[in-house]
Amino acid sequence: MNYLRWSRQKALFAAVFSLFILTASLGSSDPRIEIYNLRPFTHPTYTRVVVDIGQLREYSFNELKEPDRIYVDIYQAKLNPILHKKTFLVNNQYISQIRIAQKTQSTVRVVVDLNFTKVKRYRVFHLFDPFRVVIDIYPQTLPGSSSTSKTPQAPQPAKSGYSLVRQLGLGIERIVIDPGHGGNDPGCIGKSGLQEKQVVLDVCQRLKKLLSQNSSWQVVLTRESDILIPVENRTVIANQKQGDIFISVHANANPSKKRSGVETFYLNFSQDPSVNAIAARENATSTKNISQMKEIIKKIVQNSKIVESKELAEKIQKNLVKNLSQTYKNVKDLGVKGGPFWVLIGGEMPSVLVEISHMSNPQEEARLKTSAYRQLIAQGIYQGILDYIHSLGKE
Repeated sequence: MNYLRWSRQKALFAAVFSLFILTASLGSSDPRIEIYNLRPFTHPTYTRVVVDIGQLREYSFNELKEPDRIYVDIYQAKLNPILHKKTFLVNNQYISQIRIAQKTQSTVRVVVDLNFTKVKRYRVFHLFDPFRVVIDIYPQTLPGSSSTSKTPQAPQPAKSGYSLVRQLGLGIERIVIDPGHGGNDPGCIGKSGLQEKQVVLDVCQRLKKLLSQNSSWQVVLTRESDILIPVENRTVIANQKQGDIFISVHANANPSKKRSGVETFYLNFSQDPSVNAIAARENATSTKNISQMKEIIKKIVQNSKIVESKELAEKIQKNLVKNLSQTYKNVKDLGVKGGPFWVLIGGEMPSVLVEISHMSNPQEEARLKTSAYRQLIAQGIYQGILDYIHSLGKE
């Protein structure tokens, strides 16, 4: 359907989705776990920061410069009011302070402000009984020592965090590719009549061909022809096929014809109106009812693949933008975001949704009509998958 045809349906779904989020956040059974304590310790040889959580939660971490800092994001969590925006001063030469705050409605962020020139290494990991996240930071020079010799560093995980996938050394054997829409659901229709369902099927077939060059991978398409598969059944297929990763490919649309670019999503709640508008459009064909809201919320909250899905999304987004930018001008990187997409709910593997361009943008619609542009999209997603597999320490 074109933008005008699905705008009313989108508005209705957006209203229902707003109720969905309100129920999730204000209902009597808050799905978030409460973080109730943060404990910093300065030892003679290192500093340890412990975040008491109590129940298993996915988390990710990274580092930033100017100013130097390490941060840890804990998902599906809320902060005890006592800790809200609290700062812990640290009395040593390499760390200045530790901060904790509610980053979003469902994410708590811990930040360690430090000086990387005085830090030898750090590690982020978790412990059980009770569940807690630990940050250990080691200085370049120990107090009272003038030695600057470096000892070999222990192997570090990817900065996306210690997920079970990485702890267990799991790899990729079966890749499930999902061409969006199909059958009597054409998806977006461009001004020239170009249909999203046709474009994404062609891109996915090209992607399958690229992936099939490696005989160690099995590649499965959720649809290989112009048929309709309900959005909520697509991860069911992926689960039945025992997929190790799931990539759903779509083309975007926006009321503004000027908006362009590519973006990639993983499953999570979102308070970004633009993300929820996209989710409303992609979810419009769902057959689920409001009475099933509690079950739906539970599936999103229990999604244990947030860290790996985000990592996969970042790899695909980076390579897709890079690949297109080498040939085309003004390719906009709209980033990686979490969103409540039906096509990702229930997947038992890292799952992402890629919006490859805007059908509503005349320039991008013209590009999507060409074989060259579609091939570059397929190659970008392919390279992103390769980078993700390499990040697991696999081939």
